[in-house]
Amino acid sequence: METHFKGWAMPGTIPPGAHETPEVAADETLDALSGHFRIFQLKDGHRFATDDVLIAWYGTTWVPSAARVLDLGSGIGSVGMIAAWRLPGARIVTIEAQEASVGLARKSAAYNGLTDRYDIRHADFRSDGAIDPDEAFDLVLGSPPYFPVGSGIEGDHPQTVACRFELRGDIRDYAEVAARHLASGGVFACVFPEESLDSARDRPPGRMERAAADAGLTIVRRRPVVFREGEPPMLTLFAMMRATDLPPRMRDRPWTEPPLVIRCADGSVHPEYAAVKLAVGFPP
Repeated sequence: METHFKGWAMPGTIPPGAHETPEVAADETLDALSGHFRIFQLKDGHRFATDDVLIAWYGTTWVPSAARVLDLGSGIGSVGMIAAWRLPGARIVTIEAQEASVGLARKSAAYNGLTDRYDIRHADFRSDGAIDPDEAFDLVLGSPPYFPVGSGIEGDHPQTVACRFELRGDIRDYAEVAARHLASGGVFACVFPEESLDSARDRPPGRMERAAADAGLTIVRRRPVVFREGEPPMLTLFAMMRATDLPPRMRDRPWTEPPLVIRCADGSVHPEYAAVKLAVGFPP
């Protein structure tokens, strides 16, 4: 059993799949996720990326006591499974509309020994019955598609297209469903493209801000993400709560954190992002 990778000691429990020879289809790969966790992905389909790692880290960092977690539009399960690795006592519910992605997520959950506390639902999270009306969660996670249909080159793999383009709703749907199913004091954490963090009062609100306000959510904190030192931020991480769960003085005071830099100007991994990777069980 491998315990180290390039000098890094892999943390966490050894999942049951690591003791067996997993069946990996010809069009699939089985890749490292968190610690000894692994994830099944299509070779030519959607594959998890930095934004998935970041939102799982950000949400679980600010709600480390979460016992019930909901991952909306969960895809192949990368966000939910990182959250499950970080929150070993939590029960996770994931909802995904694409059958191919659900199948991969179920294989990964079995490999990682998560079946007993990981509920994978094949559904459109906007549809009736996807989530029971009385279900409530301490933490809701979302890594939504970023682009309206027709706004860019969509590609030729249906799994990838649905993960990038708003074929089944947009950030407004994520915010509305999250707000409806937050437990008292719960947090909705999501990642969305950067839309100017200028604090000038005459700046019109961006899509994320409008979606949050329409859903009755307050953006409590936000963190821009810079992919290479010296460049402008491309994404922003958000943590939101229902406005009614906050005292009035906190309902219009979003805190913008210093940017998180992924790579230094010379291309090396930034020291803070290396620490983030360690926190979610990735080699730094």
